[in-house]
Amino acid sequence: GKTMVDSKDFHASLKATKPPERLNRVQQALWWAGRRDWARAHEIVQKAEGTRDCDRVHAFLHRQEGDLSNARYWYRQADARMPDVSIQEEWTELVRLYVR
Repeated sequence: GKTMVDSKDFHASLKATKPPERLNRVQQALWWAGRRDWARAHEIVQKAEGTRDCDRVHAFLHRQEGDLSNARYWYRQADARMPDVSIQEEWTELVRLYVR
């Protein structure tokens, strides 16, 4: 597997134009979401549908788009519930969960 990036590095790297090489798929999607490149983030998680962590980020991306019925579907796929927080807070929470 790839060496993990810690969340401090991850947040600092958002100033760059592309993500650090050693990010896994979920981290890459969150990185692009952190850059507000929703389409790129979406593309990454869609390639791994059925992977719980990717499905969890997929749910977040649909929620961000305001596509709540689709979002609910992906939250269910990921065994998660739609959080009652802002998109920014959910993103921060996901980074806390997946980038250590």
